Amino acid sequence: MTTPDRAPQITDSHCHLDFSDFDEDRDALVTRAHEAGVTRMVTICTKLRLEPEIRALAERYDSVFYAAGTHPMSAADEPMATVEELVALAQHPKFVGIGETGLDYHYTADSKDVQKESLRIHIEAARQTGLPLIIHARAADEDMARILQDEHREGAFSCVMHCFSSGAALAEAALELGFYLSMSGIAAFPKSQELRDIFAAAPVDRILVETDAPYLAPPPHRGKRNEPAYTAHTARVGADVFGMNYADFAAQTQANFERLFSKVLA
Repeated sequence: MTTPDRAPQITDSHCHLDFSDFDEDRDALVTRAHEAGVTRMVTICTKLRLEPEIRALAERYDSVFYAAGTHPMSAADEPMATVEELVALAQHPKFVGIGETGLDYHYTADSKDVQKESLRIHIEAARQTGLPLIIHARAADEDMARILQDEHREGAFSCVMHCFSSGAALAEAALELGFYLSMSGIAAFPKSQELRDIFAAAPVDRILVETDAPYLAPPPHRGKRNEPAYTAHTARVGADVFGMNYADFAAQTQANFERLFSKVLA
């Protein structure tokens, strides 16, 4: 795998390469990512019954790693994960994170109790494996902060707030626990200044970048299918947010990713 000298290296810390949106051009998509400087991608399994498919993608591409969990919007419809199941999956050499898990009250508030139970199971698996927890939080800031704080007091774990687009209070709570915030294409949208201000107030050594592809493409691709190569567009916005040149910001996010997802270096 080679990357052009002009493209600083970055990592797409959260994408969904198994989705059917990519069935026609998955090989080309990975090549385009490399050409844009995206040297690694973490593809996320959101339903544990699909884990073999996501694992196969990580085994197929040298630059692809994976994580698995039960997405909160699916928590009521899928079998409840167990700590033992997640710990067993984590033995795979390219399995680097637990989740995504979390709370989503925007569409699925009726299953909040099931979501909370699932979240706590994933947290315990993160504790036992030492792998970072990958959190999805939407319209549930207060419950999310409280559970993370309560559980962290019971035993430390590491965590990234994926595709962070919540309020300043949740950002502060997460950062106080030593967690990371991940910047998606939402942070690059013109109307997201308030969100950019939240990122700007965070330590730059706790920032990751991601696409959440195929969703949330940043400008100039907004409204179209997202893909890992577009991480570079979000990272350029991130560099502006922190008043850094792009190469330095890219290098910082690489170091941050390797510190949190340290298994990728094994």
